[in-house]
Amino acid sequence: MKEAHEPPPGPTITPAAQISIVVIAFNDVTHVTDAVRSALAQAADGVTVEVIAVDDASTDGTGAALDTLARDEPGLRVLHRTENSGGCGTPRNDGLRAAAGRFVMFLDSDDVLPPGAAPALLRAALDADAPVASGACVRRELPDRRDVPWQPGIYRGTTVHTAPAGSPHLVRDTLCVNKLYDRAFLAEHGIVFPEGRFTYEDFVFTARVLAAAPRLVTIPDSVYIWHVRRAAAKQSISLARKDVANWQARIDAHRTSVQIFQEAGHKELAQAARTKFLDHDLRMYVRELHTRGADYRTAWWRLTADYLAGFDAADLQAARAPARWLARVVSAADGPPDGLDRLTQLADRPGRLLPPYARNDEGRPVWSAQLPQVELDGIDSKPTHRLPVTIDAEPVIGRRSVLRLRVHELYGRLADAGPLSIDVELRRRADDRRGPVHTAALTPAPGSDASWTAEVVLDLGALVERGDRQAAGPDPWDLMAQVRCADGSGFRASLRAVGPGLRRRMLPSRRFAVLLVQPYATTGGALSLRIAAGLRSVRRIATARLRR
Repeated sequence: MKEAHEPPPGPTITPAAQISIVVIAFNDVTHVTDAVRSALAQAADGVTVEVIAVDDASTDGTGAALDTLARDEPGLRVLHRTENSGGCGTPRNDGLRAAAGRFVMFLDSDDVLPPGAAPALLRAALDADAPVASGACVRRELPDRRDVPWQPGIYRGTTVHTAPAGSPHLVRDTLCVNKLYDRAFLAEHGIVFPEGRFTYEDFVFTARVLAAAPRLVTIPDSVYIWHVRRAAAKQSISLARKDVANWQARIDAHRTSVQIFQEAGHKELAQAARTKFLDHDLRMYVRELHTRGADYRTAWWRLTADYLAGFDAADLQAARAPARWLARVVSAADGPPDGLDRLTQLADRPGRLLPPYARNDEGRPVWSAQLPQVELDGIDSKPTHRLPVTIDAEPVIGRRSVLRLRVHELYGRLADAGPLSIDVELRRRADDRRGPVHTAALTPAPGSDASWTAEVVLDLGALVERGDRQAAGPDPWDLMAQVRCADGSGFRASLRAVGPGLRRRMLPSRRFAVLLVQPYATTGGALSLRIAAGLRSVRRIATARLRR
């Protein structure tokens, strides 16, 4: 492997920098300048910063763009690798070795640091006398600019963790980029990233950090903006999941992390990591399984079953339902079922357990008559608001647009509660802005089908008025339902998209001339709406589609 080298000209960085920010880049000339500038802007409030940009042998002008920027920025140093490493670990290690600051942070070229991120982390680390400080991260969906908090439960307030073993939930934050590290601490424990083509290298790095049992402080300040570009021509590692090799790499990284905790004697962290794998990783990939081909499904199932064979009953029981139910199905079945709807819909957030519902000879709820060994423990005892109820929603879009709703029974639990009414709430995805709420009474369905039905009329014009009429594309709206029951209980659930009405419709409108409406199913099977109004919006959308 060839080492990184610096260009002959360049600024001299003084060793007085408090923080070194390592920015890694490969063929990302479009975004790298914004990333570096956001790092340079961290030199504020008396905090001194050096920025080390590592170009991993780019071929698209990234290196030249960084050199040009460095000529005008005395706080920037550029390292150029002569051979691409194939991953993120090696360039980060190059930057770490070159760093002069007492503390170090990491930044990817397609992301940015919000103003004040580094000073906030530095203050927290010094105040708590902690070699590691960690802050809140948001996943920003582009181009909608919708921010989704990453692991928000960890960052509700400022907390000093005297040792990670006492806070095993910290293993759920596998990111390396929303943290500040004391370089002396990393050096003392030999903590570096895996070299070369190692996917999900941050899993291993963060495991090594936690295994070293540092005093660690978490703060609620937003310190990292993770850009999610799902429409990008080249997907990031976290989004490039269509090849089963990605799942294999994730399993390998997770297995290595667990081994690190075990070898360090941290059994609590090892089990917490397994639980996180079931609650997060397994559930995410199962949710997408129906979108993959037959060869992928077969290979994925074999890899997953083999890995889960190393989990014990306590590992599964520690995971939330439905994650542990999903794991039991994969472990018990010979391969993926012909119809994946029940599995993938249960993996959605919130999960929906589709009928039919079966019980074993002892009367306990089970996955199916074919897999009576897979018990759905907790169904009979969970409070109503935690049940994975399925609510079917069939959109009928026209001059009078309606949703036909059906709430399915679940092992007798809803019959005992007595569903009375349903509120359907719409929220604009870009900013979680609340739209109209539609209410209807629930009535028992005729015949032997144990379910309740209702119909609500949709005011599509109200969505336009509360949305963004200048948006480049149709405005997406998500739907949630709130069911109230006779016994005083209730529950929230997303709506399962069903029926033939999942297609684009153009409707006349007195207020807007025309409405373009598209009901559709999300990856997890939930119903959402895209809507645009006016002839100008329709032309803009049509032009964008033609360009693609």
